[in-house]
Parts: sequence; structure tokens; C-alpha cells
Amino acid sequence: MIYIIDDFLDKEILKVVTKDLKGFEKVDTPGKSFWVKNPSSAFVDYIVKRLELIENKPIKNILGFFREAKKNQDNKWRIHNDSIINNEQPDRAVVLYLSENDNSFLNGTALWKHKKYGEQYKEITVEGYNKLIVEDSEDLNKWELKTIIDGKKNRLLSYPCNYFHSKYPNEFKKSRIVFVMFYKYEKV
Repeated sequence: MIYIIDDFLDKEILKVVTKDLKGFEKVDTPGKSFWVKNPSSAFVDYIVKRLELIENKPIKNILGFFREAKKNQDNKWRIHNDSIINNEQPDRAVVLYLSENDNSFLNGTALWKHKKYGEQYKEITVEGYNKLIVEDSEDLNKWELKTIIDGKKNRLLSYPCNYFHSKYPNEFKKSRIVFVMFYKYEKV
């Protein structure tokens, strides 16, 4: 299930969070660079508590960070899923859009269908996943665009981690800042 919540953060919290979103650091991974900033533990705790109320389940944060993409920075498609994060298998991911949407074109998060694997990647092996990312993530001929969720400021998007997705489009004229978090359900 995918769900979207507009006006996710209280206006005052949104103002405080977005005021401090400067100084992103480059992080290099195999075949990709990201520009990220770590959130405060208080912010992550707030997000976790809100999600627990919405989903009516206890959750465990696996990884959360702010991410920036802009012209000439983080401009690859990198269609992927998030089956393995920090050597754990998360259940869900959230994207919280924090920058103003450039309304001159559609932008946000795209969901894709791989022509071989479908809408979800179910083979949970590091080797298979890495091969897919290296060989297919930039080859649009291997994908079918299913939908685009508009990146409206203060909109939260939550989706299962095994869904194929990417930012949309692959490059932005203005800065695109989001908070991304991967989590799993706690067993009670």
C-alpha cells in the first residue's frame, strides 16, 4: 500500500526544519554520489512517533537523512528499490518533500515497472540487487513508468521498500530537498 499525507509537519516544525537545511555533505557509494545531511534525533523520533500513530504499529527506524539534488548534482535516474539498507531489510520507506515544488514541470517520485522483474524486486540477495543497480538503473529501455507522485512541499509519501522508484525527473533546476527514512515494523 502507498499512502500520501499532505501538511505532514506542523507549520512551526516545518519552518524550523527547513531553515536549517544547509551544508549537505557528499557521500560516495558504488556508482553514485549523494548529498546528505543527518537529522537530529529529536526530528527522527518525531517522525517515528507520527508514523506509529498513522500505521497503528510500533516501528524501528533503520536509516533517515535529508537529501539534496539540484542541477549538476545527483542527476542520475538510478531506478532502484530499497530492499537492503544497512544490512537490514526494511518494510517501508518515506519521502517527505521539504523544498518548494517547481510547478513549471511535473516532479517528485516516480514508480517504475521493470520489464523482467515487474513492480517489485523480490530476490533479496546483495549480489542480485547490486547487479540490477549497476546494469539496469540508468537504462530507461528496461523500465515502464507507472506513476509520478507530485513532490509538494510538506507532503509525506510512504511506500513498500521493494517497489522500484526514482526521483523525477532525474535533474532539477532548483534544489530538491527531501527527508528520506527507511523503517521496519517491530514485532510485538
